[in-house]
Amino acid sequence: MRHQTLAAAVLFSWVSLGAHAEVKEAAPDHLLIQDNRTIHAPPDKLYAALTDVGHWWNSEHTYSGDASHLSLKAEAGGCFCERWAGQSVEHGRVIWAAPGHVLRLDTALGPLQSLAVNGVMTFTLKPAPEGTALQFDYRVNGSGASGLDKIATAANGMLMDQLERLQRYAEKGKP
Repeated sequence: MRHQTLAAAVLFSWVSLGAHAEVKEAAPDHLLIQDNRTIHAPPDKLYAALTDVGHWWNSEHTYSGDASHLSLKAEAGGCFCERWAGQSVEHGRVIWAAPGHVLRLDTALGPLQSLAVNGVMTFTLKPAPEGTALQFDYRVNGSGASGLDKIATAANGMLMDQLERLQRYAEKGKP
């Protein structure tokens, strides 16, 4: 268990200063991370950027070390996958795709996979005067032995790094 917590802390080591999100709940058996922000891009453009994950995801948080190996097929059952040098990993599976509105993934990211937990990540997009209101929710549930409370802050930091990169990519074309 201690090894899994250490592995999670190493993979989730980026802590984004100035992040909007917070860990709303953290207990050994569950965590909830939420973020709300305005992206200065229309919903359709943000959704297109969101699904172009290989261009904005941080390579430091991949198994291959190169985010260009990531892909996301934005349809029910579609894979959020990483493929390189004869290897592959499924980071998540799309469970709801509504272009310009919602993208929901069944995903236990990185070291969470080895904890045998269930995670649901939802991106909700709504038109806003300055572009798009993005609501982000990541809910993870497991057994009490999962120790999710011990990795919640690190997971939040990693996810906020990703959301900051998504925002820059949608607004400026570069993460």
